[in-house]
Amino acid sequence: MTKIALTPLAETLPSTVPFVGPETQERAMGREFIARLGANESVFGPSPRAIIAMGQAASEVWKYGDPENYDLRQALAVHHGIDPSHIMIGEGIDGLLSYLMRLIVEPGTAVVTSKGSYPTFNFHVSGFGGTLHMVPYKTDHEDPSALIAKAQEVGAKMVYFSNPDNPMGSWHSADTVQNLMDALPKTTLLVLDEAYVELAPAGTAPALRPETENVIRMRTFSKAYGMAGARVGYAIGPKYLITAFDKLRNHFGVSRISQAGAFAALADQAYFKSVLGKVAQSRQRITEIAQANGLSALPSAANFVAIDCGRDGEFARAVLSHLVSSGIFIRMPAVAPMDRCIRVSCGDDASMGAFAEALPLALEDAQRS
Repeated sequence: MTKIALTPLAETLPSTVPFVGPETQERAMGREFIARLGANESVFGPSPRAIIAMGQAASEVWKYGDPENYDLRQALAVHHGIDPSHIMIGEGIDGLLSYLMRLIVEPGTAVVTSKGSYPTFNFHVSGFGGTLHMVPYKTDHEDPSALIAKAQEVGAKMVYFSNPDNPMGSWHSADTVQNLMDALPKTTLLVLDEAYVELAPAGTAPALRPETENVIRMRTFSKAYGMAGARVGYAIGPKYLITAFDKLRNHFGVSRISQAGAFAALADQAYFKSVLGKVAQSRQRITEIAQANGLSALPSAANFVAIDCGRDGEFARAVLSHLVSSGIFIRMPAVAPMDRCIRVSCGDDASMGAFAEALPLALEDAQRS
């Protein structure tokens, strides 16, 4: 049987995806989850103004979205106090990462990241033939010094660093991140993933200096703004690199509805701040639930909390499995020693109540396994 040949690179890649979605698991179980606490979505939802704006835009969905994302780009520029030429909007951070890899990475390009950090970044690098070099976490934090040393050792063209970090929720100060920026070779591009930065304490994000030639910062409307399903992210970086996205991006990738929703969400800072308060309360609630079950919760600057199950990865996976079986969707870090933890997204009272009820039973079952 004749078939169209894939590229040699594509032939070498595994047929896999970085994450198994909750919907896939629900189909396998034949029922829906009681609490959806695994994907770091915001159960608190987007601004009511955003919902109204998206509803109004739906009547014009027969039109393509503005390929320049002009209104949203201008609004973001005002919000951050920078020139709009330093901003590129795309289909979430994942979409922007894919375009960035296509611009920067080719077979053999050395890329440095942390072992156990956001796996989708690795997925994109491998998809364009890059060579990944990984450094271990240090005390449940990404290790900037190790990233710098490895970048210098392998002549990395790109370094990926998230602050706050996923999957641990840990974070570094703005001064530490600025030192990382300053210490990397000027020929190395720092990809600073700040998906959770709005949820972090003051003093976490360095000042925006978008003209810095070897730094690109990624932000999103998926987390604090509660619009994960709309797929709207943006990059802040030097003009030459931002302009280069136009060479290959999907110019109609962000829908008219998504643009309208993000524009309205950004304008409603009162609602945005109320969500920050709800996330903080939920982080505290998760911590209390962990402590009530003899576990410890790691400090978090994100909209999730990593809970140390006190044993090894096998035990934590058993806890996760029992929670999933009982209708609680969560995830966990994949790499030791972080895999001693489970990761629980912030949620509303009903979700937290369901998790609190299920956790002791899951621990009992895991201990008997």
